[in-house]
Amino acid sequence: MIVGSIAMLAAILLAFLRVPLAFSLLAVSVAGIGFAINWNIALQLLPLTISDAVLSYDLAVVPMFILMGNVISKTGIAHDLFRAAYAFVGNVRGGLALSTMVACSGFSAVCGSSYATAATMAKVAYPSMKKYNYSDELASGTIAAGGTLGILIPPSIIMVVYGILTQTNIGDLFIAGVIPGLLGLALYMVAIRFVAARNPSHAPQGEKTPWPEKLKALSGIWPFVLLFGLIIGGLYAKLFTPTEAAGMGAGLAILIATFHGRLTWKVLRTVIIDTAYTSVSLYTVLFGALMLSKLLTLSGLAAGVLALVQSTGLEGYALIFTIMLVFMVLGCVMDSMAIILIFVPLFAPIVVAQGFDLVWFGIIVIVVTEIALVTPPVGMNVFVLKAVLPDVPVVRIFKGLVPFIAVDVVRLALLVAFPAITLWLGSTVG
Repeated sequence: MIVGSIAMLAAILLAFLRVPLAFSLLAVSVAGIGFAINWNIALQLLPLTISDAVLSYDLAVVPMFILMGNVISKTGIAHDLFRAAYAFVGNVRGGLALSTMVACSGFSAVCGSSYATAATMAKVAYPSMKKYNYSDELASGTIAAGGTLGILIPPSIIMVVYGILTQTNIGDLFIAGVIPGLLGLALYMVAIRFVAARNPSHAPQGEKTPWPEKLKALSGIWPFVLLFGLIIGGLYAKLFTPTEAAGMGAGLAILIATFHGRLTWKVLRTVIIDTAYTSVSLYTVLFGALMLSKLLTLSGLAAGVLALVQSTGLEGYALIFTIMLVFMVLGCVMDSMAIILIFVPLFAPIVVAQGFDLVWFGIIVIVVTEIALVTPPVGMNVFVLKAVLPDVPVVRIFKGLVPFIAVDVVRLALLVAFPAITLWLGSTVG
């Protein structure tokens, strides 16, 4: 248990120091198992863990969903979604920000990455908002907050990672994320309307779009509706597995981009290279996380933490609140993926022992990490946005995020207080 504790502290320190997560987790895990058990066992477990993961059917979902998101992002189809949203709500005060949020949610439904959603929508929506004199705070805050929907509205890469780490059905996680994701979208739009009403100068009114142009703009949403309907509809109806859904989604995205005439050989090459790079990076991180899970078990740390929690008398929602508090504090200084990879294997057995549903807990964890993505001093979505919009000060982005963080806390409280919000849709599956 002592070796496991030291290894966990080392992993946290290395993550805080921005050492590449994959290498820090692998090094810490191998060293910990070597000291706690045996170096031969540690060196044998490493290739076994990697080969098991590479040959895992569930893990094949990762590159397919990344490919699907890259195709939509690199071919400019996201622009069509933004134009369609603006055609219908752009004329109201704050309409461009509302359009951006709707576009973020639609792009999230086919992307699965918070960073990609924020970066893409910054290029698509920010110039339009500045053209109509939106404040930097509202414009950048809307994009940074909207980007967080990328890890909750399915399909979500982080849901796949959570499912693999906890052996939870990925399809169930995807279905469970639908209502909380839509609730997040609704609350974000309420926050935008509040800012627009309180400070009209921050959100000027846009131009009214004639009905013929509105109907024409609707053609920009059918790829997203089709992809989302195929993936979530198929999973809900139990027509195929998440891996099969990912494969069909990637194939359909390529066909859609080809139909639009936007998938040139140059773009396809870029999409494939980016997909390979991102997939390999994520796979390597997962190898380290799986090794860390083995270390937690073999060193006795997981059992020791469970016994410690039981001795404190913490149970039920008091325990869940404590875990959320830990995640929120860590989110201020660590990347959300690092938090999931390091701490979910430690906390998941405790949550199961308390009788909580791992699907519900997964959505709670993801919402907490969403908040972590936009809270100072790290706020990874903020720095992704800063890289795309170098002229916008970080302080203004964080200031613009205050109302969105407030409604995020409201959503988190609702999801914790009423688990049915998360679990109801999955319970209707035949």
